[in-house]
Amino acid sequence: MGLNGTIRVPSDKSITHRAIMFGAVADGRTVVLKPLLGEDCRSTIEAVRRLGATVEELADELVITGVRTLEAATLDCGNSGTTMRLLTGLLAGYDGEFVLTGDASLSKRPMRRVTAPLRQMKAKIDGDHAPLRVTGGRLHGIDYTLPVASAQVKSAVLLAGLRATEETIVREPMLSRDHTERLLPLFGGNVTIGEENGVRLIRVMPSQLTGTAVTIPADPSSAAFLWAGAAIIANSRVTTTDVCLNETRIGFLRTLEKMGANVEIDRVRPLGEETVADVTVSTSDLHGVELSGAAIPHQIDELPLFALVASQASSPSVVRDAAELRVKETDRIVTVVTELRALGIDIHETEDGFIVNPSQVRGGRVMAHGDHRLSMMLQVAALLTEETVEIEGMEVSDVSYPHFRDDLQRLDREIE
Repeated sequence: MGLNGTIRVPSDKSITHRAIMFGAVADGRTVVLKPLLGEDCRSTIEAVRRLGATVEELADELVITGVRTLEAATLDCGNSGTTMRLLTGLLAGYDGEFVLTGDASLSKRPMRRVTAPLRQMKAKIDGDHAPLRVTGGRLHGIDYTLPVASAQVKSAVLLAGLRATEETIVREPMLSRDHTERLLPLFGGNVTIGEENGVRLIRVMPSQLTGTAVTIPADPSSAAFLWAGAAIIANSRVTTTDVCLNETRIGFLRTLEKMGANVEIDRVRPLGEETVADVTVSTSDLHGVELSGAAIPHQIDELPLFALVASQASSPSVVRDAAELRVKETDRIVTVVTELRALGIDIHETEDGFIVNPSQVRGGRVMAHGDHRLSMMLQVAALLTEETVEIEGMEVSDVSYPHFRDDLQRLDREIE
């Protein structure tokens, strides 16, 4: 039996985080429709509440009343790197002392990539790992070129720029997720986008945001697990509805197409500042591919899943230029290679990625390592064998996809 059915996966995590933060410092009321309420986004909700914003949870919506003056607070960001990095930029321009903490995993993740440009803006930040102590104050605009493709670094600088004394410019040689610069103008942020010598330029002028309404589309990073399952499990056909089709987010879908997957995209339509569509994937004969360079940032979160999909292709696949995987919730190169090898997959670690050969999945005992995306990938892998797969810590998938196991079961498959 394959995976079959139509489903709306949870709403987009990246856009939900931003809508909550922007609404918290905007004048008036912001309504966030269809938000994701997984653990990471709840960390952001609780953080902005401690800063003084009001967040009311209603049926399938959040109503946020923003504040101009923030309360000094210690903010627990949980496991959410987005919460910590974006809040560091947002808070740097507000009077007060703010301490950002996180769990054991987040406390190991590097924050210097954010703190370094913010210090160039004269932000007062103690620490390059959590806990970070931010003493807000007067900021100066900078002209900053991103050394790596990072939506979190870009967003932190742009949010600080809202409170700077002059224009802030972010130069982006390689495009990363662009939700921040799409969403800020909806809140009244003075943001312009251009290009110079082939480099994308984002300019932000000091701005006071105003509350608005934001409808959150379905998350392509969550839908990716169902696309993958449908492509590699026999007799499958799955339709995911209302999925965000932002090109900075659907690198994995484009990779599936490149591998020869059967992909149908229907009902393409605008939703606020984004484009959404219904995406159908069915069982496919796949061939291996090489991913490197500009292809990496647009599917960085899906590369563990790609490793599984690649194992079911007819020829080898290679991932290069993905050293960023080593500073995610886990060292995702090490954990992906270790856990997939435990299930019989022929995969080999390299300095900045991995090599995957065609393999047959077998049963075994594996660990999620506190990593939500690793947990979901392993749950999909379990559907490829009749042998028992035991996943320790499987429940961590609730961080970004509450009830992921239930949705797999709704699509007619059971997981032990």
